[in-house]
Amino acid sequence: QVQLVEIGGGEVPAGGSLRLSCVVSGVSIRRDTVDWYRQTPVKQRELVAVIGGITGFDTHYADSVRGRFTVSKDNSPNTAYLEMTNLIPEDTGVYYCVMRKNWGRGTQVTVSS
Repeated sequence: QVQLVEIGGGEVPAGGSLRLSCVVSGVSIRRDTVDWYRQTPVKQRELVAVIGGITGFDTHYADSVRGRFTVSKDNSPNTAYLEMTNLIPEDTGVYYCVMRKNWGRGTQVTVSS
């Protein structure tokens, strides 16, 4: 059974940084695609970043985060990461990682102005 747990949310001032982790169990992350979504107070659920492929170099970003967010994954310890820099209040929301249609419970990110 695939399980995902997001870690690393919190509250930061605008301009700050956070790194989210998505700890995966039940399947190796090596070959799978991992999606990062967020649910914000204003927008519906938004796909913000994707990482796929064995090399981990196949990445895609929403226009709203490109240049500020970086997605990566590590086969050991079977974890995906979302590095977020230069955060703005519009980034506030609950962030989820998704793999093989399995969702984590999400982690809250709050950016204060």
